[in-house]
Amino acid sequence: MEKPTGSINNPATGEVIAIRQQHTEQDLFLAVAKAQHAQKSWEKLSFSQRGRYILAMRNYLVRHADDAAAIISACTGKPSIEALATEVIPAALAAGYYAAKAQKFLKRERLMPGNLLFANKVSYIDQVPYGVVGIISPWNYPFSIPFHEVMMALMAGNAVVLKVATQSQTVGILISDMIKASGLPADLVSLIHLPGSSAGPAFIASGIDKLFFTGSVAVGKELMAAAAKRLLPVCLELGGNDAMIVCADANLNRAAGGAVWGGFSNAGQSCGGVERIFVVGEAHDRFVELLTQKTLLLTDPQVREGECARCAMTTKDQLEKVQELLQDALAKGAKIAASVPFSGASPAGLFHPAVVLTHVNGSMRLMNEEIFGPLMAVIAVENEEEAVMLANRSSLGLTASVWSQNRKKAHAIASRLEVGTVTINDHLMSHGLAETPWGGFKESGIGRSHGSLGLREMTRPRVVIDDYLPAVQKNMWWHPYGPQVYNGLRDVLHFLYGPAVLQRITGLIGMGRLFLRTFRSV
Repeated sequence: MEKPTGSINNPATGEVIAIRQQHTEQDLFLAVAKAQHAQKSWEKLSFSQRGRYILAMRNYLVRHADDAAAIISACTGKPSIEALATEVIPAALAAGYYAAKAQKFLKRERLMPGNLLFANKVSYIDQVPYGVVGIISPWNYPFSIPFHEVMMALMAGNAVVLKVATQSQTVGILISDMIKASGLPADLVSLIHLPGSSAGPAFIASGIDKLFFTGSVAVGKELMAAAAKRLLPVCLELGGNDAMIVCADANLNRAAGGAVWGGFSNAGQSCGGVERIFVVGEAHDRFVELLTQKTLLLTDPQVREGECARCAMTTKDQLEKVQELLQDALAKGAKIAASVPFSGASPAGLFHPAVVLTHVNGSMRLMNEEIFGPLMAVIAVENEEEAVMLANRSSLGLTASVWSQNRKKAHAIASRLEVGTVTINDHLMSHGLAETPWGGFKESGIGRSHGSLGLREMTRPRVVIDDYLPAVQKNMWWHPYGPQVYNGLRDVLHFLYGPAVLQRITGLIGMGRLFLRTFRSV
């Protein structure tokens, strides 16, 4: 049963927006048990039947889009326009996509025999739902990240137990309201509120069949180690230190505008946001000039009108980390090219200036750690080779972008980047494309969400092999053994792969004798 444990405050204003609720581990275990029961009936529904519930959720979201954006904004500190553009609209688009495409991606796949030797064996693969999927979601995109995963899990035939970040419990309630309005069967999706420190171990012990976690590298590693004790499969999205490579022939105006949005929207609290910008050759000075101009536009009175400039850090801990990274860089020689305070913002808000740094070097922490805040570093490089080398030096590899008007060159650079997603002449938008898988290389995580790969993450493959020769009494290699069996099997190799024609003909005859043996009962 939920118990109040304190307040949830708007990071931009400091005002109380809700009272924190907390369940017990026993509540979680009970929710999983009920979900296991509800899932048995759910997986028997057709894809189109499941899809109707997803579309009903989407319709509810469309009707209440303004309320949804306001709820997301209040718990994160991001402007409502960002909540609408980066969370509500992508979720609505994804609902239609998953409802329409899940059957195509998860339907039975028939396999052709791989070799003449086994021509009588006909196989198919079914994608089988795990059962109960546990989802632990973050606070930076508290609606779009969990709702995408809930939709994929349901379309694949699973039940869901969801834990949203404590700061975004009101968004969890929004998702629950959408689910209730859709008429989804009871107990199929449960919302559980647990403290972040205990949620992972509790979920692993609860009896769920797979865990989806989005959060820090450190916590992801702890969860993976704990899950290994019961061989619980996990899908982890653990953040990035994203690189943006600006070639000398890029449209610098567009690149600078993309950097401002990719680095400063959501107060930079995007795992796929722009953090390190590598600018090639003579383009550097002009790019920095344009980037500075566009960053300073954030102070324009018209831009600040209403709530458009309010983009707070969501937690005090994250604000302090960004401040530490900035001070570390400055102490090691970095220079501030632009710094835009949020003038007029509430004194109680968790605000950090939008900062562009130059004269950055590899000794600085921000070159090797996820920044997760409104702080971007611009690095001059001599050529694309150096840019790729430096971009790949990070232990993280979530996304990156390449900016060039030469598409062939851009694709060549993209093919060498050690990341899960590369966008060309854009950044921080692929998460909004339901068809593109989301996930990273190296310490950015394991597994994928979104698209066909994301749907398949919600299932496990089961292969069924049928024999189309019912008259056969035994396989060629079954007992009783003897010289005839050994020689016949060797003849199989000679028939299939012998270098000489005569050897293949001899092998065919020997294989034929062995095959006739399969019709004998002894």
